[in-house]
Amino acid sequence: MLFSQNPYGFTLPSPFSTDNPDLPEINENDASQTENNDEIKDYGSVTVGENGHFIHCMTVIGQIEGHYMLPSGTKSTKYEHVIPQLVAIEESKEIDGLIVILNTVGGDIEAGLALAELIAGITKPVVSLVLGGGHSIGVPLAVAADKSFIAKSATMTVHPVRMNGLVLGVPQTLNYFQNMQERIVRFVCENSNITPERFRELMLSTRELVTDVGTVLNGEDAVNEGLIDEIGSLSSALNCLYSFIKKNNGGNHGI
Repeated sequence: MLFSQNPYGFTLPSPFSTDNPDLPEINENDASQTENNDEIKDYGSVTVGENGHFIHCMTVIGQIEGHYMLPSGTKSTKYEHVIPQLVAIEESKEIDGLIVILNTVGGDIEAGLALAELIAGITKPVVSLVLGGGHSIGVPLAVAADKSFIAKSATMTVHPVRMNGLVLGVPQTLNYFQNMQERIVRFVCENSNITPERFRELMLSTRELVTDVGTVLNGEDAVNEGLIDEIGSLSSALNCLYSFIKKNNGGNHGI
């Protein structure tokens, strides 16, 4: 039995064997394309190569699912799928960089922060691109990269921590909310160019949303506030990532 190598470095068994003359001959390019298509279908990710460099594209879409499963009709990013991807990317000798593409409404705070911490801790070059929206806990995910881009038409919503379900009206609950909110503020400000004071001001603004508290930033506003590094498209993000890879291969890493 032959074995095929997937982009994460794990060895997977192949049902095709050259010992059986009755089986059709498999073209390596077709097999690789099929593997990439399966990867996109199952995980919303793909590994591609150019000029001898392999990069992994990971998407964060819909709502970020936490410890509780979302309804079947809800598009979601499951953290138990993304965490092994990130570990495999870091450990893979073949993958040189990571691009994270976001179009998310937010979701579970702890799951989102866990993914953001993993992205920030990857030693390989990482670039993020916000398309459509990078709302709520999507903000830490966007700024976790070495360099972040946002499309002109994209938006990002910054708002305070919310909680569904039973909430006890006691001081301890408010303290818990505040501590969780400070975790987000600290992470975002450590990984971007916005100050904690300004970020809190955007979170607690009552002038932007009609029935809520917070601020909606379009692409240019997000850059002007120091939240995102640059306005850009897919080509901008890819060119930046490949330039990081080139520097990294020469002994330098990062911006």
